[in-house]
Amino acid sequence: MKKIPRIIIAGTHSGVGKTTIVTGLLAVLKQQGLTVQSYKVGPDYIDPGYHQLASGRVAHNLDTWLVPTEKIIPIFAKTAVGNDLVIVEGVMGLYDGGRQGVSSTAAIAKLLSAPVVLVIDAKSMGESVAAIALGFKMYDPEVNLVGVIINRLGSANHQKMVTEALERIRIPVLGCIYRNEAISMPERHLGLTPVTEHNAQDIIAELCVQISEQVDVAKMISIANSAPELPIMSENLKTADQSPPIVRIGVAQDEAFSFYYPESLEVLKTMGAEIIPFSPLNDTHLPNVDGLLFGGGFPEMFVNQLACNVSMRQSIADACQVGIPVYAECGGFMYLTKKIVDFDGKHYDMVGVIPASCSMQSKLQTIGYVEATALTDNVLCLSGECMRGHEFHFSLVDNDVNSEPFPCAFEFKKVRTGAIYSGGYAYGNILASYLHMHFAGHEQAAGRFINKCSEFKQARSI
Repeated sequence: MKKIPRIIIAGTHSGVGKTTIVTGLLAVLKQQGLTVQSYKVGPDYIDPGYHQLASGRVAHNLDTWLVPTEKIIPIFAKTAVGNDLVIVEGVMGLYDGGRQGVSSTAAIAKLLSAPVVLVIDAKSMGESVAAIALGFKMYDPEVNLVGVIINRLGSANHQKMVTEALERIRIPVLGCIYRNEAISMPERHLGLTPVTEHNAQDIIAELCVQISEQVDVAKMISIANSAPELPIMSENLKTADQSPPIVRIGVAQDEAFSFYYPESLEVLKTMGAEIIPFSPLNDTHLPNVDGLLFGGGFPEMFVNQLACNVSMRQSIADACQVGIPVYAECGGFMYLTKKIVDFDGKHYDMVGVIPASCSMQSKLQTIGYVEATALTDNVLCLSGECMRGHEFHFSLVDNDVNSEPFPCAFEFKKVRTGAIYSGGYAYGNILASYLHMHFAGHEQAAGRFINKCSEFKQARSI
């Protein structure tokens, strides 16, 4: 049994202010000298960046679709034990997730036996806030909802009206936050703008002030300390032996490509990979590596800079020509095509190893959990094997009609609707698609990728 002071900050829906409040709390607690570890429920990549900037520690994702449920506690334990406090930010509304609530904040809260604080946006509402809070509390009695934080209050009278209603139903109010544009975070088509693209430190500094004044931080710490001990196997706390690396894997990491789960990269490391970061934006050529990993991100916001870096594009194309294993997700997939067409209809040349182009659309094209069944053997799995993942993109891929038949990588099945469609690209040692997956949920895929990289390394040395 391990004592892990922990608390979950949930919301009634997306956009209620969870990330703003969690980021501010992390900043306040760090300022008080506490060591705080944060987590994000679901497949989000951007919110953890704000967490890390505020706490000074890498944030982790907790997702029972991407990673089997039995692995969540070990991942949580390895990273949570020894910290003064743990804060978990929820996803969407408290009870929202995949089909039948898979990987919802409520599901994670019950798995971690963690108390939940609900954030409610009170804009344009009065006593209805209390009705919402009561409904959320009663919907699932197994969820330990211990109080609420009221966000976007308009006046002292507004606050009084709401808090009196909550007092009558005996739901504690742990914070009352007034509307303030100074603490709003910049957004774009995939949600919040990543911290790598603006001076987020200024916003976090202001958040630290506002949260310290408008949230009962001491009470929040007390609630976190009231969480019951967790049963944790001792082997879950051990760190893997760091043997000499078998292969070097180049990972695209800069403002355009920043979507990586820390624990996913950690799986590659424990299996023998040395992670070598490089920048498609700023570097002129690839480092000396045995494989390439391109994560998601926002290449569409940096298309001109990516296009102008001709030497890097050529370096990647040359490596692909000689058979280096490549795995690319979403933004990385887009970068490897012939061109990207931006929101204004302008065309920009990309790497060109995939005979297709990507066009940005004004509307979201897809979002949600998927199952991806391999249509052919590739660098991650064998034909017929299925992987779980998530898709979220505004672009469409247009296949080059002159390259028929186009070697699609996967048959996708949407978890919510059951819709089936083909997508991605798999040819030779290149695998790319819109799929976001987690190597902690697919360790066999990680091992196969490392083996492919090792084979390439050996062949190149002959």
